[in-house]
Amino acid sequence: MPDHMYLLIDINHRLGVYHVINQIKGYSSSVLRNEFPALKRKLPAMWTHSKFISIVGSVTLESVQKYMEDQRGKDINIQYNA
Repeated sequence: MPDHMYLLIDINHRLGVYHVINQIKGYSSSVLRNEFPALKRKLPAMWTHSKFISIVGSVTLESVQKYMEDQRGKDINIQYNA
């Protein structure tokens, strides 16, 4: 999908996954709306409230990184450490 991306995030357990995801959504919405003012008029909200979160447990971090690298050119890959 053209609007699909993967995030591999290492989150401090004290912050909480939902808190970090909401921060990312809020920050990216602000940046996009500042860069593209037309979005303010066209979209009442940049992101939905929904989230899909998966925990890596049965595979290695290297396997996940390789999968993300294999997707390069198909999707945008961003790494963020909270």
